[in-house]
Amino acid sequence: MSQASRTRPSGSSTALSEAYDTALLDLDGVVYAGGQAIAHAVDALRTARDGGMHLAYVTNNALRTPAAVAEHLTELGVPAEPADVITSAQAVARLVADQLPEGARVLVIGGEGLRVALRERGLVPVESADDDPAAVVQGYGGPDMAWGRFAEASYAINRGLPWFASNTDLTIPGARGIAPGNGAAVEVVRIATGAEPQVAGKPLPPMHRETVLRTGAERPLVVGDRLDTDIEGAFNGGVDSLLVLTGVTDAAQLVTAVPEHRPTYVDADLRGLLTGQPEVTRTGEAYACGGWTASVRGGELVLDGDGEALDGLRALCAAAWSHAGDGACALDAGKAVARLGL
Repeated sequence: MSQASRTRPSGSSTALSEAYDTALLDLDGVVYAGGQAIAHAVDALRTARDGGMHLAYVTNNALRTPAAVAEHLTELGVPAEPADVITSAQAVARLVADQLPEGARVLVIGGEGLRVALRERGLVPVESADDDPAAVVQGYGGPDMAWGRFAEASYAINRGLPWFASNTDLTIPGARGIAPGNGAAVEVVRIATGAEPQVAGKPLPPMHRETVLRTGAERPLVVGDRLDTDIEGAFNGGVDSLLVLTGVTDAAQLVTAVPEHRPTYVDADLRGLLTGQPEVTRTGEAYACGGWTASVRGGELVLDGDGEALDGLRALCAAAWSHAGDGACALDAGKAVARLGL
């Protein structure tokens, strides 16, 4: 089934770690949150890797270097090398290098990950709008980024310099909850300048290009927690995806997703890599998965039956997506989703 025509989650008779050669894993909200491993992530990734699946970590977070991310993963119990990590800082650095000459100065509004990525492309990071930069690059700088950095970006952009952003995720998950992401910081600069940045990160093509170049994946599976970055990025790249419910996306958002936000598979967490996926079957206008049946009756989504909550969610998605076609499902799904307790 093509990405554009998906009207239900797909099934798989074999474990996803066997059906795909490479997992392109998001980090925040998938592998860890607030620096701590998400439940079951370490064991699931270790098992998938030991079974022969290549693990690549693809993150829109431009704050840390690939080496720092790999070190953190190894500390958590998932051995990784810097080459296994692909960041939006690397993607935006390539985008900038394609447009500026080698040795050009670039004003950095962000963390060390951006600086390292720019140097890798032969560019020179600078800290002030008065340091004669040729462009501005903005990425997530962490919760302690000084407000004056946004002013520095605004000064340079208002002088006519091109502006690049690693990504525009409005939020980022952490140990204490959901916090403002780089997209929120980009909005601050946009308000002050009226300008629009060139964006590299998921779900846009520069990030997909960077990932393909660095991993060489032949049968990739994108694994993420966000519909508007991970899943849409997979859609744009024409590859399959697994949504895990350990980050920012909840069941109600998934049920009402537009076509480009509909994953191939859905599971609770990364243990979904190690199993097959149940089929959703259709009988008339009803969709069944496990012990559940979902349909549209009286202008609302209705869920009947019992069983594993995820099977009920898969059935609900099929009923909602089929009804919505090429748009978002506008039916009331609250009562049906509440039955699942997800």
